[in-house]
Parts: sequence; structure tokens; C-alpha cells
Amino acid sequence: MSKILISCAITGSIHTPSMSPYLPVTPDEIAAQSIEAAEAGAAILHLHARNPANGHPSALPEDFMAFLPRLKQGTEAVLNITTGGSAVMTLDERLAAPKRAEPEMCSLNMGSMNFALYPAAERITDWKFDWEKPFLEGSEDLVFKNTPRDISRVLTEMGQERGARFEFECYDIGHLYMLKHFVDRGLVEKPLFIQFVFGVLGGMGADPENLMHMKGIADKLFGDGYMFSVLAAGRHQMPLITMAAAMGGHVRVGLEDSLMIARRTFAKSNAEQVRKIRRIVEDLGREVATPSDAREMLGLKGADRTAI
Repeated sequence: MSKILISCAITGSIHTPSMSPYLPVTPDEIAAQSIEAAEAGAAILHLHARNPANGHPSALPEDFMAFLPRLKQGTEAVLNITTGGSAVMTLDERLAAPKRAEPEMCSLNMGSMNFALYPAAERITDWKFDWEKPFLEGSEDLVFKNTPRDISRVLTEMGQERGARFEFECYDIGHLYMLKHFVDRGLVEKPLFIQFVFGVLGGMGADPENLMHMKGIADKLFGDGYMFSVLAAGRHQMPLITMAAAMGGHVRVGLEDSLMIARRTFAKSNAEQVRKIRRIVEDLGREVATPSDAREMLGLKGADRTAI
């Protein structure tokens, strides 16, 4: 099997500060946890930003630039900046920081969907900030907009104009066919790096059968011109990504995807999850890829060609 890429999603926009005391919020926290995750074996860092005063998801370039230069200086890891941001942000807002930073890699959601976080609000009784409960409850009536026109714009402005490659986030089978549509239009070049996303209410359930089916359809559509990685939300994280590693795929961990390291036990850092999956994949006989390996495997332009 090829070397395995470990991605780490450091803070995300799904969880709120009330959910875990270990969720990084400030630039110092995000930088420290990112560098520690890279030292533990994460070749790719998937990055969101937050308002340092209250932990609210932020699209402001200045909130990203408060930690991105430190990451470029402190680690060799690939810096992968979200273009998804949060479902309540406009596309202009979501693109502001990636356009400013011109990273080697961006994430790109491949379709519109319900993005239902509201069940989490029922499990929290002590809120730190007044925005958190309405933010979660409001997702009961929320569509995460990623239309073909939106996708085309991201591919053009970040890919063709700024040389970024993409982590194509596919929450359902239809997203694979949308990706094939853009390959056929010539807006996407192989090799593709596809992130199968499981366990978000509104997308695919975190069932092994769904992983097998996604892999089968991707094989049919893209042949040997793609690599797949898996992320699974919450308690499904480690079991499903272990299955992905055994199938020859790549893996993503991080506090964006799960706040836990074991049942009823908070992960105290992103690096703790990286170290756990590294032990697992190495026990499976997989060799963990370095950032240099990642750049070669994904055809990235190099950190020296970013604006960070």
C-alpha cells in the first residue's frame, strides 16, 4: 500500500466552546495545537478560524493571519484552508481568507445539503457564550449552500487563478457525480483527493456499507486517478477511519470532527487523536506520509508560492 496521509482538522466551525474545554479558539491555541499535531504526524492541517474573544466561527482574513504565519514558520505541514467556513457564511465571506493567503490546498464542499447540528444543543445545559445555543438550534432550518455556480467559482478563483489543489469534501454519493461533472468540464485535474464525510446529520450515515459504496462509485467514476480519505463525526471517528486505512485510503482526525479520544473521554488536544490513529495505521503496516510526501502525492505548488 502507498504511504498514508494523516490530516488533522484543528478547530472547525461545528463545535462550540461549551462543548469541550480543549477546543482551540484563540490564535495562540490554534497555532500551538496545529504545530503539536504536525509533530505527532499530521502531514496536512485543515484550518478554520474563530473570533478569539468568544469562539464564534470567523471568516475574517485577519483572524486567519493571526496564526497562519506562525504555522508556516513552525511546521512543514501542508496548510489546508477551508472554503466551507460555516453554513451561515456567504461565499464571499468564505473565500476572503483563502484569497488573501493563497494556500497550497483548500477544502471544497461538493454540494448543497441540510447541515443539522441542532441535536447537540439538547445535550448542553451550561453555555459560555450567548451565540452558541441559537447557532446550533438554528441549524434545524438551515441549508448549506454549495451550488454548481459556487463550486465553479471556488475552482476558478482558488484553483485556476491561485494554484491551490483541493480536498473535495463529499457528504453523499451525489457529490461524487458532481465532482465528475467538473472533471468533465476541465475545471478539475487529477489526481483528485476526495474526503468521504460520514456522520453529519443531513449527509451519509457512518455505516461501513456506505464507505464501501462510496469507494465503489469513486472507482467507477475516477479509476486510478484519485485518492480517498475518510472523516467520521463523533463516536464513529476512529472505527471508520481505521477501516479506511485498512482499505488503502487516507485518514482525517481532529477536534472539528470529534471532541473525544475514547468513550466519555475528551481529547485534550488534536495531537492526541493524531498519535492514536498513527499507532493504529502503523500497526496495520501503513507508513505515515511526511509533508514532503504529501506535496508530491497531491501535486501541490509548494509553501514558498503562498501569500502566508
